[in-house]
Parts: sequence; C-alpha cells; structure tokens
Amino acid sequence: MPTFKPCIRKERADGFCAVYIRVRHNNAIGYIKTDKVTRKVDLSPSGEIQDPYVLRHCLDKIIEYTDKLNKYNISSWSVQDVIAFLLNDDKDICFSEYARNVHIPAMINRGQERNSRNYALALQHLERFMGTNKIMFSHLTSHVVNRWIQHLKSTRRAKEMYPICMRQIFKAAQLEYNDYDNGIIRIKTNPWVKVSIPSSDKAEKLAITPEACRAFFSYPIPDSKMKVPLMEFGRDVAMMVLCLAGINTVDLYNLRKKDYKNGIICYQRAKTKKFRADGAYMEMRVPPILQPLMDKYLDRTNSEWLFTWRDRLSNSDSFNANVNVGIRQLCQLMGIRDTYCVYTFRHTWGTVAQNDVRASISDVAFAMNHSSGHKVTRGYIKIDYSPAWELNEKVIDFIFFSGKTSTREQKQEDVHFRLSYRYMVNAAAYFNGQNVAELTDVGFNNVDEVIARLVAMLPEDIPTRSIVMFKIVNLDKNQTVVYQKQKGKGF
Repeated sequence: MPTFKPCIRKERADGFCAVYIRVRHNNAIGYIKTDKVTRKVDLSPSGEIQDPYVLRHCLDKIIEYTDKLNKYNISSWSVQDVIAFLLNDDKDICFSEYARNVHIPAMINRGQERNSRNYALALQHLERFMGTNKIMFSHLTSHVVNRWIQHLKSTRRAKEMYPICMRQIFKAAQLEYNDYDNGIIRIKTNPWVKVSIPSSDKAEKLAITPEACRAFFSYPIPDSKMKVPLMEFGRDVAMMVLCLAGINTVDLYNLRKKDYKNGIICYQRAKTKKFRADGAYMEMRVPPILQPLMDKYLDRTNSEWLFTWRDRLSNSDSFNANVNVGIRQLCQLMGIRDTYCVYTFRHTWGTVAQNDVRASISDVAFAMNHSSGHKVTRGYIKIDYSPAWELNEKVIDFIFFSGKTSTREQKQEDVHFRLSYRYMVNAAAYFNGQNVAELTDVGFNNVDEVIARLVAMLPEDIPTRSIVMFKIVNLDKNQTVVYQKQKGKGF
C-alpha cells in the first residue's frame, strides 16, 4: 500500500508554495497537486506544513485515496499507475474527444484515411442528434443509441455503417481505459449489448446492357470552350473503368508512372489492400482501345503521377465526384431517366463477362480484383494474370466490336412462345415418363395444331383421365414449352 504525506516542492514568485501530496509506492515517488497553498514562513524548521486547514484538507484526501486503493490489488502497479487511478477513477471520459483526437487520427496513421472519413461523418451525425459536440461515455445508454438508430432508419447504408463505426470506437476506448485484470473500470456503461444494428439496404444492381454502353460511348458531345469538358472527362474515365476490368476510380487516381510498365498497369486495390494477405495486387494489360485515352491523359512532366488529373483534382473523392457529374450530364443530354454513375460500368463489366462471355464467377472475381476463398493458395504461387487480360479483351470485343444482343435482353424479349409454319418444330408426348409419340416437321401455325398431330399418334391403351405431357421445341428459336393434358378432357 502506498504511503501519503502533504508537502511542498518549491516557493512561487509570489511568496506562496503550492501544496502537494507525496505518494511513495514500490520504492518510487510521485506527487499529486492539490488546490491549496501555504507560505514558507508558516512551515516548521524542518519544512513541514503547519497550517491546520491545509493539513485537514490533505488528510481528507489521503483517507479518500486509501479507501479507493484498498479495493484493489495494486502490488504490481507503478506509482504513476496509482496516481492516474486516483485522479481519473471517478472522472467521466469524453467520447467525442476520444473519437476525434485519438481514434480517428490513429486510423489515418495506419493508412485508413478513406475509412476514417466514415467514422468522422458518423460522429458528426451522432453529435447533431444529441445536440452537443462533447458526448460523454455515460451519455451513451442503450436507450439513446437505439433512438439514434431509429433516426437513421430512412437511410440506405448509414443505418448500419454509422452505428458500427461508433461501436468500434467504443470498444477501442474500453480496451484503453478499462483494466480488467486489476478490476479498474472507468467506462462503466456498455449500451451495445442491448442494441440491434439493422442491415443496410441491398445494393442496387447498376449494370446496363451492352447496347446501352454502345449508345452512351457513341453519343455526340456538344462543343465546349473548356479544354476537357466535364461530359467528355466523365465519358473518358468511364471508358477506362469499363476497359480495365472495372477498375475503381481511386485506383486510377493513385496510379504512378512506375505502375505502368510495358503496357501493363500494376496496382493494389485501395479498398482491400490493408486486409488481404496479397495486398490486393493486380496487373491489367491496357487494351488497344484505351491507348488513345492513355496518350490523352498521360502526364509527360517530371511528376511521379501517371495521369494529368492529379494537377487539378486534389483527392480521389474529388476525382470521383467530377467523373460522376460528367456522366450524369451526358445521361441528361441523352434523355436517360435513371442516370448512370462510374460504378455502373464496373457492374456492367462483371455482368457482361458472366452472362454474355460466359466466364465463371471465380474468373470474373479474379479479373475484378475481388478477394477469393483461395487465400492460402495465392500465397503459394506466382500468379499469371493473362487469363484476366484475355477475359477483358472478350468483354471489350462483345461490347464494342459486335452488334450482339445481351443474354438478359434476349430472355426478356422471348417470353412468349409463338409458332409459324416456317419454323421447324420437334414435339413429343410422354406418358408415365415414356416417350409415346414424337414428330419433327414444319407447317404448324400454333401449339394446338402440334398437340392435335401428337394426339393422333398416341397409343389407344392410355387410360381415360390420365395425364399426358406434351413437350414442344421451336428448333429455329431454341424455345421450349411443356403442356399437360388429361385424356377425356384435354384431348
């Protein structure tokens, strides 16, 4: 147990001496400053404080400190730990100050600057809701947090993201301020036990058809006095995103000259490089269709950055916003009601790759630099990125160098099964799983004519009220339809 004693350390310029309580623990000495003062002439010859009022105050403090320390095993504490505990044990901690001055700067120092902005926005929203920029930890009860989440319910993503950000800050503070080994609990509340965080709304599928892509990139842009009009800039960057396997704008913005070697762009995906063992590294060959744009925006100065937009756009968020404004302006000019954004073209690349080029989901994920379940395997091998390049070329060829209709559009158009006497038809009748009649011919104007021909070919021993299946295939349009008919009622 520490020993305490009132004392002074030095005389001030005004002739008074500040009063301290000296703490001796584990052969070390520390001092706790009080709000009392005394005069040097009122000290004893040996330097002891003689003022009875000052001594009474110090004695009360010493009794208070002793009562606090008696509840804990402090044998392993340093004298600084003892003093910190005595001074801060009952003092509420400011959540806002911890979040703003400790947690968020620590995120930035770890290279999580973009993610830290979400934490800052979440803190600002919580402070606006509570009407103060000095939220204390004791203010964050489950009732308050649940009301805040209810206030966020109309948002699509913030209702999940903001509470998760605040919960992470709260947990980090608990680990820093609470000493569970020694039973020192400075943050006594934990509202998250009784808080249910809702899931964000499902992301809308933004992909457009290859036909819509062709129309967007071929639409004439009006003349402008600007060197690079915003519509032209948005379209060009959208083209880069689409033709580089859906690369993110932040990764385009951060490309350096050293990342572009022999026609290949080498980059780490900013969104996931901190969380993936492979650093989210990717190599993508620049296809010939993009070479004019590469030459147009290539920075030919001594700058380390690959593209010229770094000179006029201060960060990746500004770059992304300008691109989206340009895309939106072009969509409005085209009369498109649901305007696109730059992410539309990333979604489109993946959709065309899977639906129209018939690539597997894993091949699409690899080319788009998504994390996969093969984390251990990726650590064993030196990856060959050429399959992603080949898939990218196939997607570009399908969109820009063919007039083919997308698979999705074909399925939407071919909803109705129609016959014409010109179409070749294969039809069969099945009873009890067995093929009992079949034909392949032309000259049918409708399904009823096909079924009537098959009925005439059916065996006579099929019992009345039995079900017969009629499968009809339009061989010219590759469409199939199946009908069930009951003998004695349907035929």
